[in-house]
Amino acid sequence: MNVHFIAIGGSAMHNLAIALHNKGYQVTGSDDSLFEPSKSRLEAKGLLPEAIGWFPQKITNNLDAIVLGMHAQADNPELFKAQELGLKIYSYPEFLYEQSKHKTRVVIGGSHGKTTITSMILHVMHYHDRDVDYMVGAQLEGFDVMVKLTETNDFMVLEGDEYLSSPIDRRPKFHLYKPNIALLSGIAWDHINVFPTYDNYVEQFRIFVDSIVSGGNINFNEEDPEVKRVVEESKNPIRKIAYHTPEYTVEDGETILETSEGDLPIEVFGKHNLNNLAGAKWICQHMGVDEDDFYEAISTFKGASKRLEKIAEGKTSVAYKDFAHSPSKVEATTQAVKEQYKDKKLVACLELHTYSSLNADFLKEYKGALDAADVAVVFYSPDAVEIKKLENITHHQIAEAFKRDDLIIYTNPEDFKNFLFAQDFDNKALLLMSSGNYGGLDFNAVKPLMK
Repeated sequence: MNVHFIAIGGSAMHNLAIALHNKGYQVTGSDDSLFEPSKSRLEAKGLLPEAIGWFPQKITNNLDAIVLGMHAQADNPELFKAQELGLKIYSYPEFLYEQSKHKTRVVIGGSHGKTTITSMILHVMHYHDRDVDYMVGAQLEGFDVMVKLTETNDFMVLEGDEYLSSPIDRRPKFHLYKPNIALLSGIAWDHINVFPTYDNYVEQFRIFVDSIVSGGNINFNEEDPEVKRVVEESKNPIRKIAYHTPEYTVEDGETILETSEGDLPIEVFGKHNLNNLAGAKWICQHMGVDEDDFYEAISTFKGASKRLEKIAEGKTSVAYKDFAHSPSKVEATTQAVKEQYKDKKLVACLELHTYSSLNADFLKEYKGALDAADVAVVFYSPDAVEIKKLENITHHQIAEAFKRDDLIIYTNPEDFKNFLFAQDFDNKALLLMSSGNYGGLDFNAVKPLMK
């Protein structure tokens, strides 16, 4: 099969391209910008485009399918050519469904936790040598690729993103997978550039629940009232199974999970991750892994990439970085670190980096998000606000949003770095939350600060 990728350099797109190449397909692609690690990974497989840009001459009747990435625009010249020729054009999620429509599809949805839960499931399967197809949004330890497709595996595990499918398909990705087995971890308003109201955002999850195939099942976090309401109100004839955070304790910086077989020390920590673990256990049981085997495997799970990743540790201090940026994730992550290191002073730093977080109207959603921190710092770049063509936000607006009189705010990267490197981290925990890098912070430079 000959497949051409329009915008092959995207994080998701290049992984799908590699997966198809590994499956034996003929794969080509184009993009107007290519960055690491996509560039090197495509080059290693011989899939790197010879030149940057769009080349309509690449689009011919010899192609069996076009996969269109979100990075491309609706007026893309290669897309125009494909439409003129009447070629089959897929969005990324459409093509994944096409590859898995004869398999049992397991889809993990939710505003938060979906990458971690998907990673937990795949870790357990890998630990017990159970081969499954998958698509996950983070690089996992022990896995070479983020997308795997075969002809033979029975299950396809998919991280169910609610963002849009393609420039010409404005449906959320997770509406297209039609799961047999689903999970819904939480609903907290995000992506306000696409879903301008809370009700509009919640509606996407109602559609997701209704997209589960008749006779399938959904596991849902009953501790999230919106999730509980959305699932219980659905008229879809599916089995609905609630889960909740299991009992656990924290002793000397170690989290101990209480199980029917006794206490189990685990590597991950925080109430939100224990809740994620409970959801993952249900899914693994649906996939044929019994409870004892799940616990044996999950005790060795160290977390998904960029999620509560320990970057430095001293005798009395520790530093973590995390991808958290939405209000619910920031709150859960901050609480998790404080609970794990309750005897240490927590310095929590958040970079407002995404479209939603830099939107003046959305800022109020961050109320209380940093309350668990002893020292709370917010960094944002006015340049990022300008690039996203948003209205300027002020220090006062941010302070008002977080409702912390002692909130420290920086807009200059050097000022933030000077603050960080002037700190005495004796008996402290540092948490750096961002989907960016604070205007150029080298996270490795934090290691010498830990005592």
